[in-house]
Amino acid sequence: MSTPVQPDAQNTPGVEPTTYGDGEYPMPSSQPMLLRGVRWGAIVTVVAMVAFAVIGYFVSGSTGLFGGLIGAAIGGVLLLITVGSIAFANRFVQSPVYLQIFMGIVMGAWVFKLIGFVVAALLLRDQPWLDPKLLFIALVATVLASIIIDVIIVAKARVPYVADLP
Repeated sequence: MSTPVQPDAQNTPGVEPTTYGDGEYPMPSSQPMLLRGVRWGAIVTVVAMVAFAVIGYFVSGSTGLFGGLIGAAIGGVLLLITVGSIAFANRFVQSPVYLQIFMGIVMGAWVFKLIGFVVAALLLRDQPWLDPKLLFIALVATVLASIIIDVIIVAKARVPYVADLP
């Protein structure tokens, strides 16, 4: 198996070298965008939790409060797992098996999300202490808000799509 070519961080505009173990190796240029996605995703999740808890309380009392709060939390956490797993997987960029590690982490996170969503749906089904309609509305609204944030971040990002390899 061959070792990946390491680009020269000093000659790559906009890429800051990051020290890893035995030497310097730049993080992928998408890393700041991913960290911005994690930050804004967490903010949107907290705002959605508060907003849907208040809306739920006024619509159907304490059951609506719990439905809105849990729905927004589930939507936000499941979406943050994806962006967070990609940002975390980029830490292994210096490894000769980076692509395998990256795909293992990201796919593992997606499987974890799928299992987590199914378990949450089964556990929360027919619970008398929450409003399932508000849970669903909060979940969908949080997912849509997160998608909009991701689109804005990607559209405003200045990520090169070509590289100067030696």
